[in-house]
Amino acid sequence: MSHKATARIQRETKTISAMITLYCRKHHQADRPGICTQCKAIQDYAIKRLHNCPFIENKPTCGNCLVHCYNKEMQKKVRQIMRYSGPRLLLTHPILALRHILDSRITPQEIKKHVTKKKQTFKEKSDGNVL
Repeated sequence: MSHKATARIQRETKTISAMITLYCRKHHQADRPGICTQCKAIQDYAIKRLHNCPFIENKPTCGNCLVHCYNKEMQKKVRQIMRYSGPRLLLTHPILALRHILDSRITPQEIKKHVTKKKQTFKEKSDGNVL
């Protein structure tokens, strides 16, 4: 993974963490520091998905992505968190919010599928032609 990709994933991690913290403070833990266990589970899930993103440095925001890697239930929860936290992020973390807005302008690209050597060899043997 390149430095640019690592920086992008780190920034996305900070953004989703900040959004979840804003949401949790208002909806679950108004007077306690940190986030609740339910929000922590969502945060861990989202960060794991970010680190396994197939787009890496050309990654669009998850809402604009061609590959939705969140399960339906988590997708629903994260959407709810983002709807609440997105506008408020401008006040609490303006740089993260602006970078997220800029990142949302990245258009998703198809993932290139690689043909393995084994498949090529099988096709060469079956029809005699090279791919």
